[in-house]
Amino acid sequence: MAEPVKRPSFNPLSALKGRILTDHPSLRNGLSDRQFTAVSAVLGLALAAGAVLAAGPWDSGQRKAEQDWAAARTRTGGAHHDPGTLAAPAPAPSAPAVLAPLGAASGDAPRTADAPATAPLRATLDPLLRNPALGTRRSAVVIDTATGERLYGVAADTPMTPASTIKIATTVAALTALGPDDRIPTTVRASKDLRTVTLVGGGDPTLDRAALRTLAADTARALKDGGVRSVRLRYDTSAYSGPALHPIGPNENIAPLSALMIDEGRLDKSSGGPAPRSEDPAGDAADTFGKLLEQAGVDTGEGAAPGRAAATSAPVARHLSPPLSALVERALTNSDNDIAEALARRTAHAAGRPADFRGGGQAVTAQLKKLGLPLKGVTVADGSGLDRKDKVTAALLAGLLARAADPGHPELRPVLTGLPVAGFSGTLSGRYTTASGGTGLIRAKTGTLTGVNTLSGTVVAPGGRLLAFAFLASGTTAPAEAQSALDSLATALASGHR
Repeated sequence: MAEPVKRPSFNPLSALKGRILTDHPSLRNGLSDRQFTAVSAVLGLALAAGAVLAAGPWDSGQRKAEQDWAAARTRTGGAHHDPGTLAAPAPAPSAPAVLAPLGAASGDAPRTADAPATAPLRATLDPLLRNPALGTRRSAVVIDTATGERLYGVAADTPMTPASTIKIATTVAALTALGPDDRIPTTVRASKDLRTVTLVGGGDPTLDRAALRTLAADTARALKDGGVRSVRLRYDTSAYSGPALHPIGPNENIAPLSALMIDEGRLDKSSGGPAPRSEDPAGDAADTFGKLLEQAGVDTGEGAAPGRAAATSAPVARHLSPPLSALVERALTNSDNDIAEALARRTAHAAGRPADFRGGGQAVTAQLKKLGLPLKGVTVADGSGLDRKDKVTAALLAGLLARAADPGHPELRPVLTGLPVAGFSGTLSGRYTTASGGTGLIRAKTGTLTGVNTLSGTVVAPGGRLLAFAFLASGTTAPAEAQSALDSLATALASGHR
């Protein structure tokens, strides 16, 4: 049966840590994981160009990190995300400038930097938050991830439309419910007499033609071993329930939701961002599978038809998606709506709830509740943030990121590693490209709907302290100006103007 070849897992943070310890042996006994996370966010910037040449996209279940900046894209995933014209990023801060404040350069045990004083931080952020470009309603929270202390808050517990930043909640919930190693199966089942073959979708939006070809080859082999060369072909999408269309209707930012699709229902050769979408992703996937079966020597008669696999049928081939850790990173880096909705449904399925919009929202909320985070006024209507009925608070978003940085929750680490890097990757590849002070120091999930602009992520503050932040604005009228205003808020944290 067709299962992915297991490759040695490559962890970019571990690799980078090894590089740092080789170059700076004095750190070997003193650099904690949390301090290393802050350091690596800066040093990773300097290694970005090398990563472009060293790794392919989403290899071995790990994020492709900073290499996106080397191949500028006109648009990326999500609603109205547009990195714009890509400029060369500002020079990376030097390693010694980060290592010295940690007290590690001299071989001493790393000291903990003082937390930013609340009053000076307010004096810096308040004027920036009052920027008219941020519309009529704003909320903000900054948390010290080392202590969990809230350093800054304005309307912190006011529910607001999050746009795509709700993907932070979706991915945290999925990782909490399923773990980073979970994989989504696509199976082929055959009746006892092998005369009926059913392609069963499990909800993997990353399934592609190559995977279907392998499934077809393995299926054909099993059928021929049983003396069968002609079958009835069915396809089963029962893993999902409810309406297929997102409430926003047909849209280039998301395909009709189906448990069976190839390449996210894209009709072009794109791998991210808006694209023409199939009106019937499951039917298209099944037709492709049927043609591949024919090429493998199995006749499918009149072709594929919808139908559930019989309870007495047995699996003859199986393909597994990349691990959940990789799906989470891809969903966050490129603001991939199709993957985000699939993760919400996967979470619903794990909780025994219907795999639809309502069930997904309930399951995500239930998982967040287990983390002990503030959920008053929170409404999760979908997994992607395209639905304006979504409501979250800045306190929740920043709290989720603080949880992801907590050594007690290593399963949530892909949420941090999946955040776009300022000036380098994903939906931040076209932002922070001037000498703003935030390039490479800020990793954040963007959110954009008409009249809504949001930004939530982490930032390495002076002294190496890792801060989690969430800035939400609604009633905005100029997206580019609103994005710039949000970037200024995050940059102020990175540059230490407090």
